[in-house]
This record gives sequence, structure tokens and C-alpha cells, in this order.
Amino acid sequence: CVVKEEKMEITREFIPFKRFTFGRKPIYTPHTEVTEENIVDILREAIPVFEQNASDCDYLYNYYNGKQPILARIKEIRPEICNTIVVNRAYEIVTFKTGRFLYKPIQYVNRNENTTEEVNALNSFMYAENKSGKDRELVDWMHICGHSYRMIVDAPLADMTPFHIYSVEPTNDFVVYSNRFDKKRLLGVYVTTRLDEEKNKVKTYTAYTDTMVYTIENYEVKSARPHILGDIPIVEYPANYARLGCFEMVIELLDAINLATSNRQDGLEQFIQALLVFKNIDLEEGDVSKLKQEGAICIPEGSDVDYLVHELNQSQTQTLVDDLYQAVLTICGMPNRPSGSNSLADRKSVV
Repeated sequence: CVVKEEKMEITREFIPFKRFTFGRKPIYTPHTEVTEENIVDILREAIPVFEQNASDCDYLYNYYNGKQPILARIKEIRPEICNTIVVNRAYEIVTFKTGRFLYKPIQYVNRNENTTEEVNALNSFMYAENKSGKDRELVDWMHICGHSYRMIVDAPLADMTPFHIYSVEPTNDFVVYSNRFDKKRLLGVYVTTRLDEEKNKVKTYTAYTDTMVYTIENYEVKSARPHILGDIPIVEYPANYARLGCFEMVIELLDAINLATSNRQDGLEQFIQALLVFKNIDLEEGDVSKLKQEGAICIPEGSDVDYLVHELNQSQTQTLVDDLYQAVLTICGMPNRPSGSNSLADRKSVV
């Protein structure tokens, strides 16, 4: 049985080109209310901002998954030794932040003795909806992208709960606010993509106000109908005022750690695969291959053969990596790791 190995080609779609992100931009409108007459104008102003935010979120999510710019590294000198090592500190930061934020499931408590039964019923509904798991998805998205979205819709009468809760990707949702001082939430939009008869992508915008739901395609209102939810069912959860992801402000440092680690591995391989230097020797064709096979060579008097080696100073490199990592921990507000400890429990004890 002969297995033919095919080298995987890295397409342009796969290569994570380096880019700079500076938080997500909130979407505002000068309108004080949304109607069928002005909703298209509001979307025309909001969609470019949403698409920029969605593109940034897509980049940050790929970075969190390990699809980082070091994978596109090109080495001009000795290109055959080119390691691309991802030290995924972004995943570590998000995992720590989410675990610390949701160390136990959120439950509702009553402030008035007369509401005990209602609060217990609400907790039962949340348990049936697996709200604790959806909270983790929500907080993960918030830490990765700087903001996240939750959608709440009414449920059929036959279901166990009167509503359903969904944590939706920030690449498919946006909320429009009033640009007045109150920053009132005016519109929540969910975006879906489908193929038309000619196989072209068509984006459908399902836009909710507190009383109406509109379906818009190609900046044309296809349908408008009232809903009974009583509020806009799409809610945005910003991580901070600038809507920065928890590792977004240290991406340059994380890239530097990846590069330093990759260069260390390159230095190790280049030391092992050091170049041979022949002094006062004229080699014939095939002599180098013969030397590799037999491991010995006869040289004339007055000649010399030696390896061209220069070992990388590992202690200095480790000092640089530790300094970069320390800066990451400081900026991200994470506890310092005790010397010689790798466990999360030890790190939590330092907080």
C-alpha cells in the first residue's frame, strides 16, 4: 500500500495577514425613532461601520484560535530553516478572564419576599434554557472581540419556556443607538447571507425596534410586521468603553513572543545543521554528498574543514521572552505567575 503525500498549499485565504485593530466603533444615528420611512437611511449609515467591526472581530477570533501572523513568516536567509511557532497566549488570556468572570453560574435572587415564586420560576426557565452555558459563550465573545450580543425571542406554546435565549456572533449582529446624551437603543439588526438563483450572495437584514420587525434586502424593505416582545430583542454587551478585546492591546507583544520563540528554534536547528567551511580545498561534484553518506573526508596537507557555528544565547533570549510576557500580564491585568508554577490555581491564589 503506497500512500502519496501531497504538500498542503497555504492559500491567501489561510494566511493571517497582520493588521491593526483599535476597538470596535459604536453605531449611532441622529434619528430619534425608527420608522419604515427612515430605516433604510439608518442602515445605509450603519452598515459600513458594522462591516468594519465584523472584519476586526473575524481577525481577533482567528487570532484567538491560533491563526496568527507568524504562520505567514518568510525567512530570506536559509529559508529551509523557518519555524512558525504559535505560543497562543491569546487563548490563555481569554480562558483566564472568562473563568474568573464566571467562576459559578449566575442566578437571580429576590429583593422582596412577595416575589419568591416568580424569581424561582425565572431561575427554572434559565436552567431549562442552559443560560449558564450561553453566558460562557457570551463572555468569551466579549473578551475576544470587545463586545458580544444576546438575542431573546418568544417561544412556541408547546415549549418548556416562554422564551429562548441565544448568544449570537458579533460578526452577524449590530445595535444602533441614538447619538443624543442618553444613547438610547433604537434598533437591533441580525444579518444572514443566502444565495440567489444566480448564486450571488444576498444579505438579509432583520431589524427590530421595540414594536416592529423589518426585513431588508438590497436596501429595500421586503416586509414589516409588529411583534409582541415589548422591547428590542438584541442586546449588546460591551467589554469596556472602547470595546477592546482582552488581548487586543497586547497583540504586538504576542507577535514578538511568537517571533522570538520561532527564532530560538531556528537557532537550534541552524546550530545542529551548521554549514561546513572548506579551507584550501577544491571539491569535485559529488564530494559533499559522499561526505554526508560516509561521514569522513580526506583533505590535503595545509587544508582545513570546520563548521560555521554561532550558538544563540538562550539565557538572553529567555530574558527577553519573560520581559515580553511580564508586560502582557501587566497590561491585561492578569496576576503574575509564581516562579516555577504553571497551574491556574496557583495564579488565582496570587490575586
